[in-house]
This record gives sequence, structure tokens and C-alpha cells, in this order.
Amino acid sequence: MNENGTKKVRVLISGTVQMVAFRHYTVKKARGLGLDGWVRNLSDKRVEAVFDGSTEKIDEMIEWCGDNEHGGSPSSEVLDVDLVTPPDADSPSPFDEWPDSSSPFEEKPNGLPEND
Repeated sequence: MNENGTKKVRVLISGTVQMVAFRHYTVKKARGLGLDGWVRNLSDKRVEAVFDGSTEKIDEMIEWCGDNEHGGSPSSEVLDVDLVTPPDADSPSPFDEWPDSSSPFEEKPNGLPEND
């Protein structure tokens, strides 16, 4: 967290989170919370997301991602939400869905994750 009450986190979400509209619901929830960032599927069947915004809203978003009863998509079953080191690059605004990745967080020359 920085001095103005904002932070950026990168999360890896595992479980039944692909082919169940998890990314679609994540975009809808994140935009509703006013967050910047992105979400995409990974080749290892996890979903990767970067959330950027107010600490309070990001904490709410992370809790939503792991809530099998009231979060995610109706057909998802989240087993784990891992917080990992966030990227240094700026997050896109508004929150967006990115194309699938062949491997987690491949870097492009401009510091943004590689899109396949």
C-alpha cells in the first residue's frame, strides 16, 4: 500500500475457473468497484489478474474471487487465491479482459505482460 491508500496486487486463482465465465464476472465486479487492471486465463488452468486501486476495494475484490458462494461465476469453484508480486507497469483503465497466456506473466519490452 502507498501513502494515498491505494495498492496494486497480482493474483493467481486456481480451481474450476476456466470455461465457466470467471473472467467475465471478474471484469464486471472489478469495474463495479472502480478498479483498474486486467484478467486472463493461463495455460495451466489458473486465472491471473492484476487489481489496481483503493486498498479497501482491492481487499473486497480478493475476497470476492475466493468466495464460492457469492463470488466468481455461478459455475466456478475456487480452490486458492495466491497473491504474488505485482507488475511495475501501469494498469489499464478501465479494468479489462486480456487474451489467454501461454505461460504466467511473460514480459514484453514495455513491461506489460505478453499477450498471445
